[in-house]
Amino acid sequence: MTFGRARSERKVQEAPGAPGAPARHVAIIMDGNGRWAKKHHLPRVIGHKRGVEAVREVVRAARHMRLEALTIYAFSSENWRRPEDEINDLMGLLRAFIRSDLEEFVANDVRLKIIGDYGVFAPDIITMIDDALARTSHNTGTTLAIALNYGSQQEIARAAEAAARKGAVTVEAIDAELDTADMPPLDLLIRTSGEVRLSNFLLWQAAYAEMQFLEVLWPDFTPAHLREALDHFATRERRFGGR
Repeated sequence: MTFGRARSERKVQEAPGAPGAPARHVAIIMDGNGRWAKKHHLPRVIGHKRGVEAVREVVRAARHMRLEALTIYAFSSENWRRPEDEINDLMGLLRAFIRSDLEEFVANDVRLKIIGDYGVFAPDIITMIDDALARTSHNTGTTLAIALNYGSQQEIARAAEAAARKGAVTVEAIDAELDTADMPPLDLLIRTSGEVRLSNFLLWQAAYAEMQFLEVLWPDFTPAHLREALDHFATRERRFGGR
């Protein structure tokens, strides 16, 4: 599986096609941790902990389902507006996730990738992320892209600025400067919790992606939900503006 070919294959991917083609790249807006905790009369941090458990199971499922790439929205550039204690809880969960799951990523050929600017996090988190990226960089199985301090509008602005420094600002030039430039085109975007918006996530990449908005809260999302979403995706005829 070679991600370096993703850009050159884009024109092939964006041709009208009959139903049945499997998704290569799925992205998920993992929404509903707080509402799950409230529903169960539990502290909000417990909802986030259960959300991390759901991430773990879905990543394992993505590998078994042979997804080339899975992108998850973990911490947006707007999430800094949340209360300080909740941000501290989220950072603690990020540390714990890397410590507990890195060896599994290494053993199971999962390549870790970060989109967004994680350089603003605490030094120990930056070090942990850098180590995880280095140790999984040669893996060729599923790519797990985690969006950290990520905002799509900011990403597009950075990409356009980088393209302008190199020459003409074209769709192809911007595409090549995005954080996801070495990944397959986005096929399917899922949002949980019943909200129907993109929340500044992969706006450029989602131009022709199929979208599914599910009522299930993220901590209740299971591999079965992912399988159902992929099966539904395979029934879609994707025209990419054609007939």
